[in-house]
Amino acid sequence: MSTTVHYRPRAGEIPTDPGVYRFRDETGRVLYVGKANSLRARLSNYFAPLPSLHERTRRMVLSADSVEWTVVGSEFEALQLEYTWIKEYDPPFNVKFRDDKTYPYLAITLGDPVPRVFITRNRKLTGARYFGPYTKVWAIRETVDQMLKAFPMRSCTDSTYKRAEQTGRPCLLGDIGKCVAPCVKRVTKEEHKSVALDFASFMGGNDSRYLADLTAKMKAAAASTDYESAAKYRDQLGALEGALSKSTIVLHDDVDVDIFGIAHDELAAAVQQFIVRGGRIRGVRGWVVDKELDLDLGSLVDTVLQNAYDDATPPREILVPELPSDATALESLLTGIRASRGSTGRVGLHTAQRGDKAALALTVRTNAHNALVLYKSRRSGDFVARSKALADIQAALGMPDAPLRMECYDVSHLSGTNIVASMVVFEDGLPKKDQYRRFSIPESTDDTQSIYLTLARRVANIDQETTRAADDDTATKKFAYRPNLLIVDGGQPQVAAAKRALDEAGVTGIQLCGIAKRLEEIWLPDSDYPVILPRNSDALFLFQRIRDEAHRFAITYQRQKRKKDVSSALEDIPGLGPARIRELLRQFGSVRQIKAADPAAIAGVKGIGAALAAAISAALRE
Repeated sequence: MSTTVHYRPRAGEIPTDPGVYRFRDETGRVLYVGKANSLRARLSNYFAPLPSLHERTRRMVLSADSVEWTVVGSEFEALQLEYTWIKEYDPPFNVKFRDDKTYPYLAITLGDPVPRVFITRNRKLTGARYFGPYTKVWAIRETVDQMLKAFPMRSCTDSTYKRAEQTGRPCLLGDIGKCVAPCVKRVTKEEHKSVALDFASFMGGNDSRYLADLTAKMKAAAASTDYESAAKYRDQLGALEGALSKSTIVLHDDVDVDIFGIAHDELAAAVQQFIVRGGRIRGVRGWVVDKELDLDLGSLVDTVLQNAYDDATPPREILVPELPSDATALESLLTGIRASRGSTGRVGLHTAQRGDKAALALTVRTNAHNALVLYKSRRSGDFVARSKALADIQAALGMPDAPLRMECYDVSHLSGTNIVASMVVFEDGLPKKDQYRRFSIPESTDDTQSIYLTLARRVANIDQETTRAADDDTATKKFAYRPNLLIVDGGQPQVAAAKRALDEAGVTGIQLCGIAKRLEEIWLPDSDYPVILPRNSDALFLFQRIRDEAHRFAITYQRQKRKKDVSSALEDIPGLGPARIRELLRQFGSVRQIKAADPAAIAGVKGIGAALAAAISAALRE
């Protein structure tokens, strides 16, 4: 049996130059597009022995029937060509974006003789300048309504404008002062366009200059007793301040930056983009990325930025959670996009280290994490998706019935101490939290033995407990009833340990499997090969959801035990009460740090004298 694919190029055929490569299937369809500084070094990774490849990479390589490459002059040219080919071919193994929403934008048609401001979801209007995206239409409508009080430019449709020109009568907006009415020649087209440019400049972040100018004009008019003009400037100032109050001030007023946060797991990634202009958050975008191949955070950042600016102008500063390996080339690509859309200045990619930007970047990452959790919960919570997931699991594992009750087990410990295990229950694809269980394991050599001990306790009296629960509704139920499917977090060793527990207890009729986190593959007892569920399938999402819930529940219990042990270690020392223990932990952070500290340092803590410090140090070291 060959250890690699038949279409592997011969040694020396692949150049060492930068370039872009494409994998095609037997029909000629492009399956994957990638770039490399050295084509030979990158492609050799795909033609390593098949068993050594990541499962998803192996599936892509086996699905392909040929590979081809194009040599380019630099890493920047490779990035440009990769970007073009991904847009052209939409390869199934490249990252997929699941942003099915169309966001509203504020558009100003500066290319028209009489510019117009309006709200649109169409990003392809020639000569228009866009601001946004915005998450809510009503929010941008309120902003426009406020802005027209300060910059009374045209916002009517073309038909309304032509009708006003023909009749010589302006629309209502012209009568109430929200339009300077170029349609009836109250101002010239050049004067109206100047108002539109001011509107666009203000929306672009130059708000402080207009506020200062209006304030100065209002004071000057009042000083010269021109109270009518002063009142007009006052109203305009109030309108601008009202519009600005709808945007949160987060940074200095001269900062224009896009901040990206990414939360990802083996199957998907959630992206959040905060658009900050003039120090204010002017827009927020969020979308989900389906990961087909295993990508690290830097590669995700690379792909996200290439797609985020399809129809938007990148600012001069972009904050990302991690710089990609080709950050310099990516900066050049984004700079070119910025220049092609009429903006000057070079785009820079950075990671926020400290200060206000770092704090805001943390907020963006938190939003991304919450979005990923919500996406997974909604997908696994949908009735149709749940039903399909259960049916797919039944078929994939060869079960006689759908797994209406599933139990998943995970083990957690800290360097072999405070060993605990968790059991979480899903019924009909939804968590049944009142039936979760926690196990404390006094002693174990490794995770496989911990799984064995946990499952042995679970199945020791499983049939008696089921019978008793059916006969006596008032009986205390340690476990509700038999599951259809037992899942352990791990691969072949963990599944073998769980099977040994079931065999020793004589339990039959329960399907057993394990989910290996690294490759997201399903292992069955006595099987040399895993079950591979389709990427992005509802079945794999359900497996991942129950595994992650078991991991969360185990970690929570393990931390509780660790915290209790920390308190117990200090509570056993004579002279230490709750107040002094809190002060010690606040000062040193952990019992380990207290143990490593000198008695003199311990004595410096409030409420701890030299004698007590010596006793604490001696007790902990014993």
